[in-house]
Amino acid sequence: MAERAISFRLDENAERALHFLMRNGASRSEAIRAALTAEARRRKLEIAATDAARVAADENDRREIAEVQALMEDLRAER
Repeated sequence: MAERAISFRLDENAERALHFLMRNGASRSEAIRAALTAEARRRKLEIAATDAARVAADENDRREIAEVQALMEDLRAER
């Protein structure tokens, strides 16, 4: 994917955060890309954790998972 330039306004908190992220010598662009990537990853993990908790709390889902695991074990044993 080709890089695309964007512009946005920083409030004081965002400006401080950006300077903090740049403390190791990263450029503004590098620091912003890293922050966006890290936040997206954090949100994906949060969603996955929420889904896992939902599945763990649902007896039907747990039963279905156990059935699939048993089937997979049977298939592996047939090799």
